[in-house]
Amino acid sequence: MYKAKAYSTASATSPLAADTIPRRDTTERDVQIEILFCGICHSDLHYARDEWHSVMPTVYPCVPGHEIVGRVTGVGSAVTKFKPGDLAGVGCLVDSDHTCPNCRDGLEQLCPNQTLTYGSPDRHLGGVTYGGYSESIVVDERFVLHVPANLNLAGVAPLLCAGITTYSPLRRWGNLAGKKVGVVGLGGLGHMGVKFARAFGAHIVVFTTSPGKKEDALRLGAHEVIISTSAEEMRQHAGTFDFILDTIAAEHDINAYLNMLGRDGNLTLVGAQEKPLAVSAFALLLGRRSLSGSIIGGIKETQEMLDFCGAHNITADVEVIPIQKVNEAYERLVKSDVKYRFSIDMASLKSE
Repeated sequence: MYKAKAYSTASATSPLAADTIPRRDTTERDVQIEILFCGICHSDLHYARDEWHSVMPTVYPCVPGHEIVGRVTGVGSAVTKFKPGDLAGVGCLVDSDHTCPNCRDGLEQLCPNQTLTYGSPDRHLGGVTYGGYSESIVVDERFVLHVPANLNLAGVAPLLCAGITTYSPLRRWGNLAGKKVGVVGLGGLGHMGVKFARAFGAHIVVFTTSPGKKEDALRLGAHEVIISTSAEEMRQHAGTFDFILDTIAAEHDINAYLNMLGRDGNLTLVGAQEKPLAVSAFALLLGRRSLSGSIIGGIKETQEMLDFCGAHNITADVEVIPIQKVNEAYERLVKSDVKYRFSIDMASLKSE
């Protein structure tokens, strides 16, 4: 075991502050990574402030961060896929049971015994796992990803959560070339959905309540923008979409978007709404439409996503900050005051 610098919070109302945390020494299957950048996900804020207490109560002190990009500094004796100096990424998961049907199908994100990057029981050191707001991390080789060397690393970090969260359902829906795809919301998830759908060859329409986002939506790759508060704009496109990716976590009328789908169209939720949805049966019955959900992706699919990003030069739009501004970033995140993800330059932790 060794000590690593990190930023942690001691309670739901405490700011994140400099700390030191234990990290395990590398076992034979482990990869040790010097963290270069770590994205800030809204899940980090929810967990740090214990806002998911009923589902996932926070254990303090906690170190958030599951959008990790770094450089390999050490490997265990049985590691075959990585060597010191390699660029590597770690997402939301650092282990699973490897034996359940989901794991056998490459769907570790659905494993009932998964180990999250932070906040899960740590079978090596006791306590809970600590995330990427740290100078280093040690992870089982099977949950470490290769990062394309041609991409901007600050923009790669959010791909490990926001990227795979949007890539997975778009990829699973099949060949989107020439299909009409809607993206509801233009935030951290939505802007990645637009980029991926464009790379897949779809005709992309962004739904937004903010007319001021139209120009940016087009810059990111959208072909059209619908102001969803305009009944006339919504009516003009009703029943014409093949697929809609709904990234909104706030309460909203899901039926308005289900009615935009054509025959056999699908709407997939990736935004985690707290309250149950009121879904109209007729919105599904008329048109044989379907409603589904999706959460991140398995390790194989996440690597596929990173390779796809390398081939198509796709990264997240980020604002790079030093770790010392993380609390300010949290407050701005609550106000949706970022285009479109924060990425922490972990070199700033050296001065602590």
